[in-house]
Formats: sequence, structure tokens, C-alpha cells
Amino acid sequence: MEFFYSNFWKNKKVLITGDSGFKGSWLTCFLLNLGCHVKGISLKPDETKVLYNSLMEDKEFLKFFKENLYIHNDIDIRNEDEVKDSILDFNPEIIFHLAAQPLVRESYINPKLTWETNVIGSINLLESLRYLKKCSVIMVTTDKVYQNISRKYGFKEDDRLGGDDPYSSSKAALELATKSWRKSFFGDNIVVSTARAGNVVGGGDWSKDRIIPDTINSLIKDEPLKLRYPDATRPWQHVLDPLWGYITLAEKQINNQMSYEYNFGPKTFDSLSVRELVNLIGLYWGKEPTIEIIGNQPLETKYLTISIDKAFKELNWAPKWDLKKTIYETVKWYKDVNKGESPYECIIENIKSFLFT
Repeated sequence: MEFFYSNFWKNKKVLITGDSGFKGSWLTCFLLNLGCHVKGISLKPDETKVLYNSLMEDKEFLKFFKENLYIHNDIDIRNEDEVKDSILDFNPEIIFHLAAQPLVRESYINPKLTWETNVIGSINLLESLRYLKKCSVIMVTTDKVYQNISRKYGFKEDDRLGGDDPYSSSKAALELATKSWRKSFFGDNIVVSTARAGNVVGGGDWSKDRIIPDTINSLIKDEPLKLRYPDATRPWQHVLDPLWGYITLAEKQINNQMSYEYNFGPKTFDSLSVRELVNLIGLYWGKEPTIEIIGNQPLETKYLTISIDKAFKELNWAPKWDLKKTIYETVKWYKDVNKGESPYECIIENIKSFLFT
């Protein structure tokens, strides 16, 4: 199955780091169905990679392996030699760097691992680029790279970087490293940008300490939902919106039609508090969740939103799905899979709806 949405992507060689993660799995499915040859590198998938493991049990998805359109290497991004060898062996035209330790709370538990993965692992990738002749590279960071101050208007790409927790600061450091390597080592043929996305949601995310899977699990098991910051506001968006932003940016870079840092988030009025989001999930699920507030938690910003004006003006990108559509499709995905439908087919239906409706 191919979408034939853009001839540009047909037969392109694309490498994805972190392909077994939540966003990586969705991006892999997206690019394969655009006709790409995809190579993924990530840690060996374990029982926490629920979505990826489900894909590996799907006959339609496995056809990409059999046709040699998708290959995967179990590699720790912190292993410089293995990263370099895997990239040079494939010689990609485009790279999406998603491999990361992506959780704020986990970064308080394992700060050193977080920095080793998010900073040193990313530098290993940047060093590997020095051996390629031509490549368009997207380094995925986060909306949390900005100096940690709560305010009612969105952060812009030229605002000051920061980050009080180990996760946010590690991603800000990645931004600085990327800029340094770009200016120090890369010419016009190696174009590297950073993409800063907000809190993505969508079917198949079962990661711990994330509001969507926590809420869905509480509804399925009929257990209380424990909330740490019910009044915190975040720029929620469906996973397909930032992925489409990354894809658009990677294509523009081939002809150097862009600058180097971009926010990909929802429209400002689509931000909701955690409590409001949970209530909306319950509405679409058909059952009101029971909420339990827990205190004494690590510090997080109460209000966070980002400006997407630059992506709109320079890339002609804007989010396709508003928040109600995003949550409706996300809840529907979990309900359909919970009833026995194929996770892969549910992803493909979402992508087709996103592209063509």
C-alpha cells in the first residue's frame, strides 16, 4: 500500500533513529507508505515498546521487511562506532533523529542516562554526518527547550533556551550542539535543523507517566486516574501533525528553502489543562474518569505553549487536526484496538484521513 501523496518521497533512503518508539513507529509507517526505503536504529525493543511489537506481528507491516523496504538495527545511540557504521552502510538521503530518553520524570531518576542519550548520543549522530556527502537531517527536540518561565503567549524560535529539569536542559544542550556542528563542520550539502514539538498524543502510546495512556488504562481497568498537575496547560497535538511538519521540513531542506529551528505545535486556542483533557477523553470514551490528585511532585511548568508562525510562513505548515478531532481520533484508535482491530491498520486509516480529508 502506498499513498502516492508526493513523488518526492518515492524510493528515498530515509534513516530513523528511535524507530521503535511511539513517534518513531508512526513515522516509519508514514514513510513506508509514501514509498521510502527506511532503515531504523534504536535500542532492542522490549516489552515497553508495545506499539512497535504489535507492528512486528502484523502481516501487512512485515511485508516491508520481506521486500527489503524496511530494515532495523538494534543499536544504542550512545555507541559511537555502531551508529557511524550503520549510517555509512545505508548512506541515507534523509535522517530523522528521534532517539531519546523522552520523559521529564524519568530524567529526575536517571539524569546521567538522560544526558548521555540525549546529548552524547545526538553528538554521535552529528559526528557521523561528517562522513556523508549529502543529507537532509531533522533533529527532534521539544517545546521544553525554552527558559522555564510560565507565560500566556507562545515561545518563539529565537527566545532564550533553558530547562530546569535534566530532560529539558539536555534537549536545550542538543539544540546548542546542533548549531555548533552546523556552523563548524557542515557545508551546503549537509543541512541540519531542529524541530521543537509539543505534547504529542495518538493511538499506541503506552509510555508511563503520559496522560493519554494513563487515562485510557484507568478507564479500561476502572481504576482512579492519578494526576500530578491537573491545572497545567500544554500544547496537545496529534502525532501526525508534527510528523508532517518534520517531513515537510526535510523536503524543503533538500533545496535549502528554510532556516534552522522550527516549532511544530497546535494553534494557540487549542491548549487545554490536564483536567480538561482528561474530561474530553472520558466524553469520547463514554465513561467519566475518577480523578485522584497527588502532591509533592518534581517541578514542571504550569503553562507552556509555542508559536508556530515561523513554520506557517516559511514552510506553509499548519496543524490539520484541531484538539477535538485529535482526541476523538486518539480515543477511537484505542477503542478499536481494544476490540481486536489491527494497530497497523488503525494507523494507516488515521494517516489516510489526515492526508486526504
